[in-house]
Amino acid sequence: MDRMLLIDTVLRLLSAGQLMLIALVIGRSHAPRAIRWVTVLLLLCVAAYLADVAPVIDVRSMRIWPLIQLGSQMAPLLLWVFAHLIFERPVSRRLLVLGCAVTLACWANFVAAFYWTHRMPVAADIAQHALSFTCAAHAIWVAITERGDDLIERRRAFRTGFVIVVGLQTLGIVIVESWFGYLHTLAGLMLLQSGTTFIAVMAFGAVLLSSNAELLFDGETQPATQPSLSPAENVLRQQLEAAMAAHVYREPGLTIGVLSGKLGVPEHRLRALINQRLGYRNFSDFLNTHRVADAKCWLTDPAKVALPVLTIAMDLGYGSLAPFNRAFRDATGQTPTDWRRAALGGFENS
Repeated sequence: MDRMLLIDTVLRLLSAGQLMLIALVIGRSHAPRAIRWVTVLLLLCVAAYLADVAPVIDVRSMRIWPLIQLGSQMAPLLLWVFAHLIFERPVSRRLLVLGCAVTLACWANFVAAFYWTHRMPVAADIAQHALSFTCAAHAIWVAITERGDDLIERRRAFRTGFVIVVGLQTLGIVIVESWFGYLHTLAGLMLLQSGTTFIAVMAFGAVLLSSNAELLFDGETQPATQPSLSPAENVLRQQLEAAMAAHVYREPGLTIGVLSGKLGVPEHRLRALINQRLGYRNFSDFLNTHRVADAKCWLTDPAKVALPVLTIAMDLGYGSLAPFNRAFRDATGQTPTDWRRAALGGFENS
């Protein structure tokens, strides 16, 4: 066996083993069920890819190869879903169904080509690579644009880095495969891929396993608040309360960076105050607390009964109706329309 291929195989096996160990820890954690199992599936699918493309490990002779191949092809789509869940963005059901349909269709063509036709349709190959590229690129975009919402600095950096590194790995694989074809005969590129994957997996595993998955997931409960504030924290809290009393939270697109600039304080100090002292998981929760409180008052005010729900949402700083509805329903268990109807009676069109 060629020494380079042997090293490549060892690195892939070590990476796959570490991924399965991390998946076990995540599966046994107390993270929310949906994100927990999406993460487990993502890690197992990446492990499946590592095994599927290894030139020495002949997985295609195994009966479970179609399942391994399906997992390999599902990894980019799962990364996309994972990025949305971890950064608390809604997952579009239509796009998810479309992504699953494309993946399954390409997988069926791939399996059929291997067992029967012995010829991979070009359209299916292009569709699979296009979907993988799009999912990885959008996952990276989500991580970059949403990274500021998390109030815990270390977890924020880890989450962002995790998605970006996995996304860049995926983009690299798609670009190389699209240019050179599948890598089985390119030992140098195979070793580069397995080596960088091994380094990334070991680095993430060392950090993640030592923290019992807390760097990826919020716990089921809110962070414990510490009532005793230092003089500097007390002054900052008073500044924050004054800004909230002035309704700064109604500004569209308000971020914690913008708010820290308005208060003239370092961003990390404001993050620590809102999370560790006030007990909020992320900045969106903090904003939604104030916005939903206003919404409750406005929706039960007879003088505002003719004000459309969309107008209320926009006046409170939301960019559209959907995030307002989600935030209000999470806080009250009702939609804004149902809340208004229960308070004022009658029916309305929102």
